[in-house]
Amino acid sequence: MFSFPIRVYWEDTDAGGVVYHAQYLCFLERARTEWLRARGVQQHGTRDAEDLVMAVRSLRMDFESPARLDDLLDCRLRVSGRRGASFGLSQELWRGNDCLLRAEVEVACLRASTFTPRRLPPWLAAAIDAPDPKHALPLGDAKR
Repeated sequence: MFSFPIRVYWEDTDAGGVVYHAQYLCFLERARTEWLRARGVQQHGTRDAEDLVMAVRSLRMDFESPARLDDLLDCRLRVSGRRGASFGLSQELWRGNDCLLRAEVEVACLRASTFTPRRLPPWLAAAIDAPDPKHALPLGDAKR
């Protein structure tokens, strides 16, 4: 399980200091980007060198509780599956021991030049399949 900290700023909230619903998409995207980076995948480089980009194909979010201004959040991520041209991720956003949001994301592998599907290259499949650190918590475990 990969974990990425996120602080809630004014720009993330509505006038009441509650995170605006669309902003959660940005939080999830940041965590996915850092997860790829931690596995040695530089998205800018893959576009230029491999004619490869990754795009969210589908996403389902379940809101359980709102995040608020100044909260320190923990975005957790794990691979939920992999197919020939896509992979699935389960993501959760936590504040301390409280899960605020759960999301299921399918990411498609595309040719950057045409935005048509392409198979995951072996190096990317290996990065996606790499085991999580042994000290990682399973997704949904509130203990830190």
